Amino acid sequence: MVIKQPKLGEIVRYHRKRAGLTQVELAKLIGVGKTVIYDLEKGKETIQLNTLSKILEGLNISVELRSQLMDEFNHAQS
Repeated sequence: MVIKQPKLGEIVRYHRKRAGLTQVELAKLIGVGKTVIYDLEKGKETIQLNTLSKILEGLNISVELRSQLMDEFNHAQS
């Protein structure tokens, strides 16, 4: 059985709708153009990191970085 990983745009759309926001309302709330929200939700593969950060923060979505080396990295940072 293959589990489909949701795409970023699907996650953003789901959270936006659950928050009761239109694309225009979310764009105004976080200070970006409505086209950015539309493009991301429709699967555009490129987006500026600072813009993505605004969108995720505006929807209260956090990002966790994971890899096989994260424990080693965290240990090296302390």
